[in-house]
Parts: sequence; C-alpha cells; structure tokens
Amino acid sequence: MIDINMFSSADKVAGQGVGAVYTELLELLNKYFPGEFNIRINRYSKSAISHYHTIDPQFYASTFSKKRGRKIGYVHFLPETLDQSLKLPKVASWTLDKYVISFYKRMDQLVVVNPNFIPRLAAHGIDPNKVTYIPNFVSRETFYPETAANKVTLREKYGIPADKFVVFGAGQVQDRKGVDDFIELAKRNPDKQFIWAGGFSFGMITNGYDHLKAAVANAPANLNFTGIIPREDMVDYYNIADLFLLPSFEELFPMAVLEAFSTETPVMVRDLSLYDKIITPYAVMAKDVDAMQTKINQLAADPDLLATYAKKSQAAAAEYSEDHLAKIWEQFYTEQAKLSPTMVSSEG
Repeated sequence: MIDINMFSSADKVAGQGVGAVYTELLELLNKYFPGEFNIRINRYSKSAISHYHTIDPQFYASTFSKKRGRKIGYVHFLPETLDQSLKLPKVASWTLDKYVISFYKRMDQLVVVNPNFIPRLAAHGIDPNKVTYIPNFVSRETFYPETAANKVTLREKYGIPADKFVVFGAGQVQDRKGVDDFIELAKRNPDKQFIWAGGFSFGMITNGYDHLKAAVANAPANLNFTGIIPREDMVDYYNIADLFLLPSFEELFPMAVLEAFSTETPVMVRDLSLYDKIITPYAVMAKDVDAMQTKINQLAADPDLLATYAKKSQAAAAEYSEDHLAKIWEQFYTEQAKLSPTMVSSEG
C-alpha cells in the first residue's frame, strides 16, 4: 500500500472549484483503491507521495522536509488567473504571483487540468517535462440526469413553469466569470428564466465586488442569484435547466461544466482557445454576448438542436467519467511512487 499525504485547505472556502476537485479525488481514491493507497489528510508523517492541493505557507515550509517523498503540486491557478479573480494592492499581487510560482517550482511534478496551461507554466520557467495533464471529473452518483417526470417535479419545487426556458450559470460572482454578460442576457430575454448559483467566496477582495454587489441586488425579475448553495443540491439546478451557460473569460477546466455534462444538460461557453482540447467538441461556442443571444434564440426555438447538445454532453460525461479517470490516477500515483526517495508503504 502506497502512503499518500494530501495537503489541502480547499474545503475552508465554500463555492469554489478547488474544493470540488479535491473532494472528488478523495472520494474516487477511497472508492476504487482502498487497499492500494493509504490516504492521510494534512499529516506531516513520512510518506511516499505528498500531494499539495493548495499553497498554504505551512505547506510550502513542509516541502523542505526529507519526509515528504515525491512532491506533487496541483495547478488550480496561475498568477494571471489569480490577478483576474482577486482585487489586491499591486505589491500584494506581485508578492502573491512570485509565491505561487515559487511553490510550483518546489514540486517534483505538477498536475494541470488543462493541457493549454503547460506552455503557460513554461513561460514562468517551469520544465514542461515536469507537468502532467489529468482532466477534472465528477461522480455520476452526485451529478446525474433526472427523468422527464422528475424534472417536472423539480420545477414545481422551485416554482418554475414547465414550459419556461431556463438558462443556468454557476460559479463565483466575479468579473472573470462573465457575470455582467449573464445579467445582460437576462435583461434581453425577459420571457426566459435565468439562474446563477454562486456568491462572493472571497468577499470584498473579489475582483469586481463593488459593481457586481450592486448588480446582483438590482437583478432583473427573471434572474435569480441563489448565493452559495450546498454542492449536493446543485444537481437539481442542472436538471431544471434547458441550457447551462458559463460566460467566463478565463478558466482552467471548470467543474461546473463537467457537472452539467454529467447531468446531460446542453452547455454553452465563451469561445476561448483554452477550451479547444477539452470542451469545444461538446459545447455551444459563442464569442461574445451578441453571439450568446443568437445561440440562445436558436436553441430555444429548436428542440432537436437542444437534444443534439444534450447528446454531446452525454459523450463528454463518458470521456471525463470517474471510471476512466480512476485508471489514470492509479497509474500516475504508482509511477510517481516508484520515483519517490522514501517509498514508504503501509502493510494495511
């Protein structure tokens, strides 16, 4: 049995994707490999592998210990994505950017959830050979498509007419997520219901906090900002929706899109090159708010087109399935353990 120490504080901040990725991986490893990997959380004991999910200062300090074994870093953000998410003084932002890259350089191997980030890490001086691409995934047991009858029941539960076209979005309320465009689309489509699940996870340092706080408070009548809701309740909203829309300007591999795929909900995203290898084959692509409006009109008027993208979501769910990714993570950890200077194994 291979000892793996997981280092993370991702579950301390609600409503952000890092925590969802961390939770999904832990559940996968415990489900598929209870006798192969001995998982310990935030323990500083000797281990074959230390997998860092967040970049806490105490975790950085621990990388200098010879007990850590093979050090694996999960790349959930880059300096440029942090700069678009958080509003910090210039000195603080510069310091944080330097710290992030320094943390990544302390790792023996990095895992990225989007292959497009490998050259971007290289631009920060990180050897591409030390970076492995492993996509995100979600459990079908948590995010699943409901029957048509149950979808009607869910709409009744949430007070949404059965014939209303519903556009659903999810994520932190911040500039990077394109929330302004989501609001604009709601204003342009008063006959449709718009719902955004998520809130200001990082409070007043959220980029765009001031104007978005006011925009949320004065949202049009057909737009419901739910705030941060429990992850286990999100499946209801995906099944209520006719279309999942994520108008983000910058992402790595959004968990919300995977959740929508898993529920077989049609997906629309902004047309970004970073999606080329991971999302583009399965989603409606729209370059700006006008293009999104056009596509929404087309989808609302054409049930067959909507069904086509539901099938594309089903195909994506198979590509990023838990079963598929379990095999990839097993191989990755096994290979990394062989390179570990400690290679500590538990007997049971």
